[in-house]
Amino acid sequence: MADDDNRSLEGYWDLDQLVADLGAARSRWRQSQQHHAEYGAEGFPSRANLTKIMQALCGALFPLRLGPSFVRLHNEDAYVAETLQTVLSRLYGQIRLELIYAMKDEPATALDAEAARIIGGFAQSLPGLRDLLDTDVDAAFLGDPAARSVDEVLICYPSMLAIIHHRLAHRLHVLGAPLVARIVSEIAHSATGIDIHPGATIGHSFFIDHGTGVVIGETAIVGDRVRLYQGVTLGARSFPSDRSGRLEKALPRHPIIEDDVVIYAGATVLGRVIVGSRSVIGGNVWLTDSVPADSNVRLTDSVPADSNVRQAKAQYEVTSRVEVSAPHRVHALLESTDGVGENI
Repeated sequence: MADDDNRSLEGYWDLDQLVADLGAARSRWRQSQQHHAEYGAEGFPSRANLTKIMQALCGALFPLRLGPSFVRLHNEDAYVAETLQTVLSRLYGQIRLELIYAMKDEPATALDAEAARIIGGFAQSLPGLRDLLDTDVDAAFLGDPAARSVDEVLICYPSMLAIIHHRLAHRLHVLGAPLVARIVSEIAHSATGIDIHPGATIGHSFFIDHGTGVVIGETAIVGDRVRLYQGVTLGARSFPSDRSGRLEKALPRHPIIEDDVVIYAGATVLGRVIVGSRSVIGGNVWLTDSVPADSNVRLTDSVPADSNVRQAKAQYEVTSRVEVSAPHRVHALLESTDGVGENI
């Protein structure tokens, strides 16, 4: 019956023509993108395979909570050993596929050596990443009165899944596998609604409460003990282009968030600005200027209702000492009646 139905519908499309037209579209794209040429015989890193690899790595990092149900104290080391032996080999294969794409003019021996360097460095970093993730779990437990245990945080909180994936993806990004890293970050993005680019640098004891809609851009730098709420954006304000009109890549264009900062729900911080240590950025604030340490930035006056730009005037209230707290500041913050510092 199903075959009869399929045959009865064939008159609604010309399958041969569809296949030919799609092939022509692919050919046009590949011809126009020669600097990103595809190597179909070798393939690209697989999102489906990397999803399984990341699930297994989560289990290897937290075997009693994120591993399979048969893992107990007496067999967790054996489980971790077996899992890592398999999953690191599979990850090596995915990295090698990326390098075929990225090192097309290099000999196979150089490609193999680079893949081995990346997977070796990644493997050696796993104990340190586990220690770093423990600080994130602690930060969530201490920062959320609704959390009844660290186990609940690890098992239930979508932000922890996003942070685990980010820590792993960031390490791959730094080691030289940015495509695999980006796929890993997008796996977590799809699952949690939290979008953290693998290039973003994030300190220890990081907590995202609730999390949905959080965006952290590629060149953002987030300090230690920072807490974000849902809907926070650490984004770019402008995108410089070269003479041909193409966007210039990897320029520092996202915020620097110093230690012990709290950013509440819906706030947007744009550009290479600095949010000073211990500052609090209130909900729905639109911030495009640097603010000094110990600032309390909150909404005061809304834009008139007939405006089509949902911005608000922010008041910068320095609650204690005003200081230039980081040596990497390029300009000192200007003293003024409203406490607004100059852009840097």
